[in-house]
Amino acid sequence: MIKTVFAIAFKDLRLLMRDHAGIFWVIGFPLLMATFFGSIFGSGERGARAMPVAVVDEDATPVSQAFIQRLEKSEALAVQRLPRADAQESVRRGKLVAYVVLKKGFGESSGFFGNQALPLEVGIDPSRRAESGYLQGILTEAAFRAMQEQDPANMRPKVQESLKEIESAEGIPPDQRKILTRFMGELDQFLGTVDPAGYKKGLQTDGARIEVVPVTTQREGPRSAFEISFPQAILWGLIGCVAAFAISIVNERAYGTFLRLRIAPISRGQILAGKGSACFLACVIEIGLLLATGHFIFGVRLQNAVSLALAIASTSAGFVGIMMLLSVLGKTEQAVAGAGWGILIVMAMFGGGMVPLMMMPGWMQRISHLSPVKWGILALEGAIWRGFTLGEMFIPCAILLSVGVICFGAGVAILSRSEA
Repeated sequence: MIKTVFAIAFKDLRLLMRDHAGIFWVIGFPLLMATFFGSIFGSGERGARAMPVAVVDEDATPVSQAFIQRLEKSEALAVQRLPRADAQESVRRGKLVAYVVLKKGFGESSGFFGNQALPLEVGIDPSRRAESGYLQGILTEAAFRAMQEQDPANMRPKVQESLKEIESAEGIPPDQRKILTRFMGELDQFLGTVDPAGYKKGLQTDGARIEVVPVTTQREGPRSAFEISFPQAILWGLIGCVAAFAISIVNERAYGTFLRLRIAPISRGQILAGKGSACFLACVIEIGLLLATGHFIFGVRLQNAVSLALAIASTSAGFVGIMMLLSVLGKTEQAVAGAGWGILIVMAMFGGGMVPLMMMPGWMQRISHLSPVKWGILALEGAIWRGFTLGEMFIPCAILLSVGVICFGAGVAILSRSEA
């Protein structure tokens, strides 16, 4: 009995070794999965994403430019230089967290005398209290560091310029001109002898005087997490549907059902069209059931019926083509199942089926353009809560239809060549 068990096991191992596609999905694909999740966790360990803010420079002095450069070097901020109107609009539309304005007189406030707090304006949504406090802390620290770095010697050109203005000004009594000229001349000499290190050590300043301006952000995103999760769930349902139909086709080829259909007075085109139609209808029904559940039970919005119909049709057509191509990637059920699920899972991972695109690293967001899952989710979200116009729906729907036509044609070509 033991000998028989070992013989069967050895036979199965030999069959697996002969199936190169099967070997890849047993060894190669798990390796890719480990690399993928390692990259995700590694990106998370490097810290949270920087806070996107706009900076408006109304002072336009070397001091204000140096302050902005300090903010740009901060790992906690992603700084954009914008005019005030553009900065306010970006914050209002939710594209940026806040804007920071360096007001007129910013450079003068950092002078040697008085050491006044630097005047700043922060525009942010009042509901974002945590972000507001965090940003004010960063600005206060940056202002204090900027004032610490001031060198008294850098103020001598201003004093010398004032001295020239006094000497050339009209209407000043001679005795007053003499006193002012002597004072400014001695001040110039004094600034040249001050030790910068001692100045910084004894500096007393409040850092920044921050005025917070409320900017109410428009709520244009999803109303609930269900409006994000249901498009993802729909694409996972399509993936299951595609895998099932792809495996059924290879089963029919393996067990002779497809050959018997070919012998019958039915063309290959009719057979494939029938299978494609069945898969298309199954996809449409699956999407419809999930959308109905989301709408009537979880309050998922369905904003535009026409856009929704386009999204359903194009997404279903795109995945029918993918099904056809996957069904010819192997000659056995194991090979097609492994290849199909492997490819579909990779599409889901990079297309936002597991993690929303907004939470992915930048390099993954760029790669996501290659995944039909991303365009399927985008098309459905466009009709559910993004409020896409028909023009905006064109790109994702056209990409999905193109994927469907190309993949279906490639699958038919490979099938025809294998039969020949």
